[in-house]
Amino acid sequence: MKTTFSRLFTLFAALILLCLLLLGITFRALLSDYLEEEKQETIYNNAQTLVNLASAYDATGELGDRWGDFRISLTTAAQVAGTDNLVCGLDGRVLVCSCREVGCVHSGKTVDQETVDRILSQGEDFSVGTVSGIYDSDHFAEGMPIISRLSGEPIGVLIVVAPAEQIKGVLVQATTLFFYVSIFVLAVAMVATFLLSRSQAKSIQAVAKAAIRFGHGELDVRVATGGHNTVEMDDLAVAFNSMAESLAQSEKQRQEFVANVSHELKTPMTTISGFMDGMLDGTIPPEQHRHYMQVISDEVRRLSRLVRSMLEISRLQAQGISEEKKRRFDLCETIGQVLISFEQRVNRKHIIMDVQLPDRSVWTKADPDSITQVIYNLTDNAIKFCNEGGMLSIRLEVDGSKARVTVQNTGPTVPPDELPLLFDRFHKADKSRSADREGVGLGLYIVKTILDSHGEDIKATSEDGVTTFTFTLPVVR
Repeated sequence: MKTTFSRLFTLFAALILLCLLLLGITFRALLSDYLEEEKQETIYNNAQTLVNLASAYDATGELGDRWGDFRISLTTAAQVAGTDNLVCGLDGRVLVCSCREVGCVHSGKTVDQETVDRILSQGEDFSVGTVSGIYDSDHFAEGMPIISRLSGEPIGVLIVVAPAEQIKGVLVQATTLFFYVSIFVLAVAMVATFLLSRSQAKSIQAVAKAAIRFGHGELDVRVATGGHNTVEMDDLAVAFNSMAESLAQSEKQRQEFVANVSHELKTPMTTISGFMDGMLDGTIPPEQHRHYMQVISDEVRRLSRLVRSMLEISRLQAQGISEEKKRRFDLCETIGQVLISFEQRVNRKHIIMDVQLPDRSVWTKADPDSITQVIYNLTDNAIKFCNEGGMLSIRLEVDGSKARVTVQNTGPTVPPDELPLLFDRFHKADKSRSADREGVGLGLYIVKTILDSHGEDIKATSEDGVTTFTFTLPVVR
């Protein structure tokens, strides 16, 4: 199996090599074209100059009989340009050349008549290849007719020849230089790629090792950020740390949840078991059986409430509140219906009710049953902790696009450090769990879960003996 390091290294190496290869081919092609064009332009200009000079020499009309006098000009031009300059008659025979030595290789040679005719007919001819009758190897050849100034007729042709090996030599030198430079660049790139790839691979391996350790139960393991990490690796490390923190917190909550459930189940089960054993073995006299059976019945109902609450929480967390369940309803009417169900409990504790509802209907769109449960749980909690003869206030206000519901009661002040924990599962302000025998510590947690499912929030405050819960819902027309 290939590693990330090997894949990155191979990819970068292949890309760099491909780029250098394409660059070399392109460079060679462009350089070759440039040199050929430059050489063509050079020998064309030389030929044009020599032809004009020959025409000037022919001012008396005798140049055709004295080509040797023109040889010095041919030789000088050839030395400057690095070419061979040939003057041929109209039949193609070489009359004079730029060579210094007598009896050079051009002596007695004849240019192919077809080439001479082409030069005469076209007025100029450039070719690359062999010069038939003179050169067997590839040459650049520029031919022009020499026109007599007196007669206006051609008296010969001038052929300027440059060996193609000159360009090939330059190309070989340029290619060799490019090759060595490419090798150097490739080596530097490979070292840089190796270091970069290894650095990236180390960062990924660090995350992988942390994930393995986390999977083995080391929930406090985290990946280091900053340093030589790239932005993307830092983002990955931050995401991993955030996930690890969330999972560690979830595991902590799970453990607390299991412990709390065990405690809540153990207490009533112990009570039920103890009283049942007492009645069966005769420890509890028959005349007291009815009383303790009532206690057992209360504990069974408490267990039933706990199970229902846990099932409700599980359903909300798994399914949430679907859009199909949301419909338009009147909040004022829902609050009124909930208050009616608490009438007897309010009267028993002589609680003073302060209900402030708008004169007109306040319409919202949500799951009516869930919102009814929210209002019910908050009101039940307020009555439960309201002092005898105290006040319970329920207000509904419209604030722009939001409906704000406030449930407030007088009674014991919740300590500031307890306020953030009120909506936790199984949290009770009374640590002994004896003051609130009716509750299971899930009412406010269910409220928070329902409102979270609706995308809404709830806040709690408690000071000077007044505890307030406020939540919002959207207002619709």
